[in-house]
Amino acid sequence: MVDDGPTWHEQRQRAVRAHAAAEKRRRAAEQAEAAALVARFAAEATRRGLRTVPLAAHPYHGPGRYRTRLTGWYIDRARSRAVGADGRFYLLIVPASLRARLFGADPQPQPPPLVIGAGGRDGESVPLRTLLDRRLAAGDAWE
Repeated sequence: MVDDGPTWHEQRQRAVRAHAAAEKRRRAAEQAEAAALVARFAAEATRRGLRTVPLAAHPYHGPGRYRTRLTGWYIDRARSRAVGADGRFYLLIVPASLRARLFGADPQPQPPPLVIGAGGRDGESVPLRTLLDRRLAAGDAWE
């Protein structure tokens, strides 16, 4: 029997791995670009003297607000996304819990998306850069 090289199955496996690696690189590049936008926003907001506020988290479902140890700037009207004074992006939606109600929530920084709301069912999406520019332009009057 003569070996004619890789089988169709092996070729498919290589193609899938190459596609996954390319997607991972694309996602990492987008996250790095978005993180740089967020860091620049925090630096500019600080330079302009925009007032930071204590950030609160909200449960996935139902009413309520949970204290956090974070301060920063909300960047959407729903107060579900914010940039912390540390220059990182926070998604302020957390699981509901009695512990969070009593002691506060501890949202962790998230990799920011380049487009907020992309892929959502409501069809509303906005580029992160636009959202940050609007927030800067509004200054302390944003609230």
